[in-house]
Amino acid sequence: MLTSLLAFSDELPSLLAFCLVSLIFFYVHKLINKRSTVPPLPPGPTAYPIIGSLPEMLWKKPAFRWIHNVMKQLNTEIACIKLGRVHVIAVTSPELSLEFLKKHDSVFASRPDVSSARLASDGYLSPAISPSGNQWKKMRRVMVSEVLTNDVFRRLHAKRCDEADHLVRYVYNQCMNSHKSGVMNVRDATRHYCGNVIRKMVFSQRFFGSGMEDGGPGIEEREHVDGLFTILSCLYGFGIADYVPWLEVFDLDGNKKMITNAVKNVRKYQDQEIEKRMEMRKLGHKSDENDILGILINLKNLQNELLLSIREIKAVILEMMLAIIDNPSNAVEWTMAEMINQPDILAKACEELDRVVGKNRLVQESDLSELNYVKACLKESFRLHPVSPFNLPHVSSKNIVVGGYFIPKGSHVALSRPGLGRNPRIWDEPLRFKPERHIVDEVSNVLLVDHDLRMLSFSTGKRGCPALELGSTTTTMLLARLIQGFSWKQPLSTNNIDLVESEHSLALAKPLIARAVPRLESKIYLQLV
Repeated sequence: MLTSLLAFSDELPSLLAFCLVSLIFFYVHKLINKRSTVPPLPPGPTAYPIIGSLPEMLWKKPAFRWIHNVMKQLNTEIACIKLGRVHVIAVTSPELSLEFLKKHDSVFASRPDVSSARLASDGYLSPAISPSGNQWKKMRRVMVSEVLTNDVFRRLHAKRCDEADHLVRYVYNQCMNSHKSGVMNVRDATRHYCGNVIRKMVFSQRFFGSGMEDGGPGIEEREHVDGLFTILSCLYGFGIADYVPWLEVFDLDGNKKMITNAVKNVRKYQDQEIEKRMEMRKLGHKSDENDILGILINLKNLQNELLLSIREIKAVILEMMLAIIDNPSNAVEWTMAEMINQPDILAKACEELDRVVGKNRLVQESDLSELNYVKACLKESFRLHPVSPFNLPHVSSKNIVVGGYFIPKGSHVALSRPGLGRNPRIWDEPLRFKPERHIVDEVSNVLLVDHDLRMLSFSTGKRGCPALELGSTTTTMLLARLIQGFSWKQPLSTNNIDLVESEHSLALAKPLIARAVPRLESKIYLQLV
C-alpha cells in the first residue's frame, strides 16, 4: 500500500501538469470558437495600437476625402476607421443606412460626446447635438411641441414673406446699380437671405445693425454669418480632441480656438437681444409671442415657472441659426451654377414658374407645392452637391451586428452624403445633374427628402430633422424667387461657371458670380421699395 502511494506521489506532478495543460487548451479552444462566431469589423485601414489611424487622418487632410478614398480603394460601402480608441463607421450604402437609422434606430439614437459639440452647445444644452438623456428629451420636446409646430409656422409666414420680398429688392438694386450692372455674388445673397429669414423669425429683425443702403448685410450680419459657418466647419470636423479628449487642453490643431472664437462672435449679437427681452420679462412685460424668442421665453412648466433658463434659450437659438443657414444656401448656389451652365434646365424651371404663378406677381409659399420641376432641381443638388461630407454622427449604445459586421459599443456612425448621393450602384449617371430623375409622374409631389436614404438632404429617425417643412420652404422659396424674378447668365468675362468643389469642403471652390437681369415688369419690383 505504501509502495503504491509513493508511486502515485511520483506521478502526481505529471498528472497535475497534464490537467493544467488540458484545462488551458479547453479554454483557449472555447475562446477561439467564441471569437469565430463574432462577425468581423467592417473593412478599414490597418491601425496603430492606441492611436489608431490618427497620424494618417492628420497627414492626409481633409479627413473626409481621405476616408472616402480609403473606401474607394477597399471597394466597400461600409468602413471602420480607428481614431484613437473610437471606431468611426462610414457608410455609403442606402440599405445599411436604413438599418442604422430605422431598424436599429434606438441603438444609434445618441450623439458622441466630443469637444466640438460640447463647445457649440454650451455643455449640451441644445437638442440636435446633445447625447441622449433628460436634457435632450426636454429640449427636443420644446422644439417639436412648441417651436416647430404647424401653428407657429403659419404665424411666422409674414416674416418669411418680408425676407423673400427683401431678397428680390436687393437683387433688383444690384441690377439698377450702374457700377455693378447686375453682376453679383450669389453665395453672398443666398447665405444672407437664410440668415435674414431665421433672424426675422427668432428676433423679429432682419439686421443686428442698420445694414447697407442697397439692402445688403452690414458688418454685424457678415460677422454673424461668417461665425456660423466657422462653427459648422469645426463641428464634428475630425478634430484631435474629439478622439483623444485629454489632448483638448493643448489644442494641437487649433480646432478649440477656432470654434470658441466663432461662438463668441455669433453670440455677442444674439445674446444681447435675448438679454434685453429677458430683462423686459423680469420687469413685468410679457414677451410678445410673434417670434420664436418670445415663445421660448414664455414657456412654463407644470409649477407655472419658466421652463427654460436663459442659458438654454441662448444655446437653442444658436443651434437654430446653425441648422437653417447652410443647407438651403449651399443647395441654391449649386443649383444656380448648374442651371446657368445648362440653360435648357433653367428655361424649363422658369417655364414652370410662368405657368403656375404667371408674370404679374411674385411666387408665394402657397405656390410651392405645384413647382415640381423647381423642387426636382433642388433635390438633384442635395443629391449631387450636399452641404457636408457626413450627417451628424450617431453613437452606438451597445455592441451590435449590422449588415453582417460587428459594430462595437461607442462607435461613431457617419452616413456619407456624397457617398449615398453619388453611389453608382444606386444612381444612373451619378455625376450628371439631371433633375428629371426625381419626377416619377405628373401628379406625384416631389419632396426634398428621400425616406429610402438613397441621398441625405434631411436626416431621419429619432434624430431626424424636426424642421423639415421650414428647411424645404426656405430652400424652394429662395430658388423660386431668384429665377422667377431674374434671368441669370455668366459674367461677360466667362463662358462657363467652373463647377469645381473646394479642396476643404463640398462647396463650390469659388463663390458663384453671375449676372442678373430683371425678367418681370418694373412695377413688380418698384412696389417692393
